[in-house]
Amino acid sequence: MSDTSWSASEDIEAFRPHLQRFLINEMAPLAAKWRRQKAVDPDVWPILGQFGMLLPSIPACYGGLGKTFAFDAAIIEDVEKIVPELTHGVMVQNAIIAHYILRYASEARKQDWLPRLARGELIAAIAISEPAAGSDMRALKMRAARRGGQFVLNGQKTFVTNGNVANLLVVAAQAETNNGADGVSLFVVETNKCTGFQRGNNLDKLGLHASGASELFFDDVAVSADCLLGGLAGQGMRQMTEQLPQERVAIAVSAVASMERAIELTVKYSKDRVVFGKPVFDFQTNGFTLAEAKTKAFIARIFVGWCVERLALGKLDVVAACMAKWWSTETQVDIADACLQIHGGYGYMEEYDISRIFIDARAQKIYGGTNEIMKHVIARSL
Repeated sequence: MSDTSWSASEDIEAFRPHLQRFLINEMAPLAAKWRRQKAVDPDVWPILGQFGMLLPSIPACYGGLGKTFAFDAAIIEDVEKIVPELTHGVMVQNAIIAHYILRYASEARKQDWLPRLARGELIAAIAISEPAAGSDMRALKMRAARRGGQFVLNGQKTFVTNGNVANLLVVAAQAETNNGADGVSLFVVETNKCTGFQRGNNLDKLGLHASGASELFFDDVAVSADCLLGGLAGQGMRQMTEQLPQERVAIAVSAVASMERAIELTVKYSKDRVVFGKPVFDFQTNGFTLAEAKTKAFIARIFVGWCVERLALGKLDVVAACMAKWWSTETQVDIADACLQIHGGYGYMEEYDISRIFIDARAQKIYGGTNEIMKHVIARSL
């Protein structure tokens, strides 16, 4: 499905044909329903777990497949190209939440949470943003007060992917008496086992209609002390700094897959559609536009592939991850726009995949750290 694989590993390449057939035959027919209801059905997650799509880069002793991030990347690519309605939920589960737990939770908690995430019994979400705090962690209002052997959480979160269905949350809050970025801590909240937790609106978004983004409310939500990741308060910023490169590369992988899919659809459309007696593709301006798009997408694949390899080896630095995230998502949006234009009026119709690719692409420049933040991090390294 692509010009080069994220990895030449034989086990990845052996798995992908089975994955692609599964996505085409079992998941893609449900996509329109998920978009209408603004959520992926929760009962889909155990099916994904049974097929082996969840937690591939988590050790087998915790229910994963024991592979590297390259396996995650292959799954993200195929999901994005075949049933993108699943992309962000799977990405959050596999590339983000599972690794926070693997790295920072106690052994007992890893043995509890990770196998259930791998089986799809738990659906994960990360709750960072608040109405008045996004990229600025110092502005977080959520508080976690220690009471005996527990922490009690109070506050509100918003823009939470999977928030309308998730039952395992990683929540950022100001803990103890610290303020600002130095007080940020990460807590795991299993929503089915606490009181005071409430879901708010499933927010109406420009795109990504099958991926719920919700408001969440915490009113004296008590969690045991071992739900504090890392065991010490004030470690959240360090933990996010360590984990964000993987999240950003995952976003970059999905961006490459999306732009390649946009080009594939547009080449086919432009060769089939006849205007003024010849295919749309044969007009030089359209051929040149697609030639440029193909070149940019290929460059993105090579660079992001390098990042995937470095990440799998534990050698990817923060700056390179930021470069991958901002450049690939900017390129994704530009290519989606150019491809929609070649479709003409049909490109503006929601029944055409290119319209959904276009509207879904825009969020990529915002979440996972805005592209302005990516440039800021890169600039500081100069």
